Amino acid sequence: MTVVRDVPKQLFIGGGWQDAESGRTLAVDNPATGEELCRVADASPADGRRAVEAAVAAQASWAATPPRTRSEILRRAYDLIIARTEDLALLMTLEMGKPLAEARAEVAYGAEFFRWFSEEAVRIDGGLMTAPDGRNRLLVTRRPVGPCLLITPWNFPLAMGTRKIGPAIAAGCTIVLKPAPQTPLTSLALAEILTEAGLPDGVLNIIVTSDAPGVIEPLLRGGQIRKLSFTGSTQVGRILLAQCADTVIRTSMELGGNAPLIVFDDADLDVAVEGTMVAKMRNMGESCCAANRIYVHTSLAEAFATRLAARMAALTVGDGTAPGTDVGPLIDVAGRSKAHDLVQDAVKRGATVLTGGELPEGPGSFYPPTVLTGITPDAAINDTEVFGPVAALLTFDTEEEAVTAANDTEFGLAAYLFTQNLDRALRVAERLESGMIGLNTGLVSNPAAPFGGIKQSGLGREGGTVGIGEFLEYKYLAIPTGA
Repeated sequence: MTVVRDVPKQLFIGGGWQDAESGRTLAVDNPATGEELCRVADASPADGRRAVEAAVAAQASWAATPPRTRSEILRRAYDLIIARTEDLALLMTLEMGKPLAEARAEVAYGAEFFRWFSEEAVRIDGGLMTAPDGRNRLLVTRRPVGPCLLITPWNFPLAMGTRKIGPAIAAGCTIVLKPAPQTPLTSLALAEILTEAGLPDGVLNIIVTSDAPGVIEPLLRGGQIRKLSFTGSTQVGRILLAQCADTVIRTSMELGGNAPLIVFDDADLDVAVEGTMVAKMRNMGESCCAANRIYVHTSLAEAFATRLAARMAALTVGDGTAPGTDVGPLIDVAGRSKAHDLVQDAVKRGATVLTGGELPEGPGSFYPPTVLTGITPDAAINDTEVFGPVAALLTFDTEEEAVTAANDTEFGLAAYLFTQNLDRALRVAERLESGMIGLNTGLVSNPAAPFGGIKQSGLGREGGTVGIGEFLEYKYLAIPTGA
């Protein structure tokens, strides 16, 4: 494939492409076939240190760069991404598996973070006030926090990068980016785009590694990284938080989810089914925001399950590059096995499969869209993030029962509710323990909104007017008035 051939395969450090110090490489596979697409440089701890040193060396000059200059670089990068939509979409489909239509949508979504933060870069503000006792003027400024380590997952190869890189660049921070080893190509292509847009050497550095613990921990304990932004599992997030404690690194964490979706008895059934399809099947269910536990009022349960199963069964599963494909492969065989094990566990405990639920033959990590009813309280799927195209349906009778069940989890990233009663919508939304709530919609992600969760789903927010604040710190000067 030309798009794969044209992407650099080395580490990006100090504005240049470099082999790993050891000469090692790692394989990038196509999940639709299981075959190797290419190999890329596999960073060692020494490579990680060089990347941090490059970021530290560039920090002072980048922080002093005018906000308008930073803004225009991001805006040029936005334009370049949009102009290369087809190539970037194909690259993502090849390394991650999502259908081309979804990959194109991600290009538009991911690019928007650069446009959004290009506009936020010139709006970093402070303040001036007189102290209550009149003796001092208090001048408040906001400054870049410093060199940042950004760790992104594989499920949204472009958007997870731009959502972190955009505000860091806008704020005046330098960056070491570690993309997931399954999907490094889109990040490496993004480095080329930012370089073409005029980003100075050393502001962005990219290290790909198969040894994340060995490379990352020394960087966090080394005292030069001042900010960590991580998207991934809660289990790994806890480890990283502990490692950040020694040098009191500022952190943002977008961690796991176990999103509830509630369909009340007065919901518009067509809207509810369509919203559930989006909340469940976007990105093949490989999203932290994906609906994981679907609670349907008993009066609608049979009709809802029938309609949802028909919609799921009608989806076409196949290679994401093939015309007409609705559902691509999961990221790897391990991801497929996890989804299938959860289905089998639920069935063993009494659940019924309305559609799907069988492992397909042939190459690739495909799994069919699956609908389960009769989920019992002891089924593992109630407490485990599926990260696949499996819809687990449960029932409820009262609003109190639904809210209690929805909140019965350590996670609190996203939640969804469907009702035509405004009072109920506001009442339930206020009680749901989630950082983001979709009301009569299955899509909550938007660059203009603060993305993030509560409880063990994370710390901080990405996007919105608050997203750039995660990369800024306050400084205030006390100036005597002479009074």
